[in-house]
Amino acid sequence: MDAGTTTARKRPIAVILEDDHGVRRSLQLLLQGKNFEVKAHASATALLADPEVLNASCLIADFILSELDGITVLETLRRRGWAGPALLMTAFGTEQIADRARAAGFCEILAKPFRDHALLNALGRVMVS
Repeated sequence: MDAGTTTARKRPIAVILEDDHGVRRSLQLLLQGKNFEVKAHASATALLADPEVLNASCLIADFILSELDGITVLETLRRRGWAGPALLMTAFGTEQIADRARAAGFCEILAKPFRDHALLNALGRVMVS
């Protein structure tokens, strides 16, 4: 094959919304190690202001944030036309939050703290090859 007939395989883009710096950095490194391009945001405002977020392959969002919660962020992205899979992380899971998250379009809800393999397994279930 010559260079003109090969196509570079595009890496999936994971968008992380997590206000805890340590958790955000850990997730970023984990996903970069699994060949994701990662866009990590500390606030809902920053994420929603990023025009590239609509190109994301998936969203991984914390529920409790200082501004908007993660569910409201996904609802906003859906109104803007983003249709990718989303995972919600929360240490405060209740049935009401789970119902609201599923209604907004979250595919998976991860209870914090979780192990790396739980996130990777969830991504494996929701990402389309």
